[in-house]
Amino acid sequence: MNINVETVRFTLDEDRKAFVDKKLERIKYAEELITDVIVNIKLDRQFYADATVNFRWGGNAHVTAEDFDFNATVNKLMDVLDGKIRKEKDKIQDRK
Repeated sequence: MNINVETVRFTLDEDRKAFVDKKLERIKYAEELITDVIVNIKLDRQFYADATVNFRWGGNAHVTAEDFDFNATVNKLMDVLDGKIRKEKDKIQDRK
């Protein structure tokens, strides 16, 4: 699983990078299903985050979140992303 975190209009310091890495640990359970995760975080008065997950079978999921606080934005993003991945994982397991 390749993880790529990109930022726009601000730099990701070590504390924030560690926070994002810690939150991305939540999706390690689906590591064998995911080929890559692309996370974009933009600052424009408030933080906007979006993530695209590409699955091994060619499907993908795209989620977004926004908030005035960096940590809250990442938490919201990971909550939605975790739900999407669980839903895809359940769909695949039902087909087997």
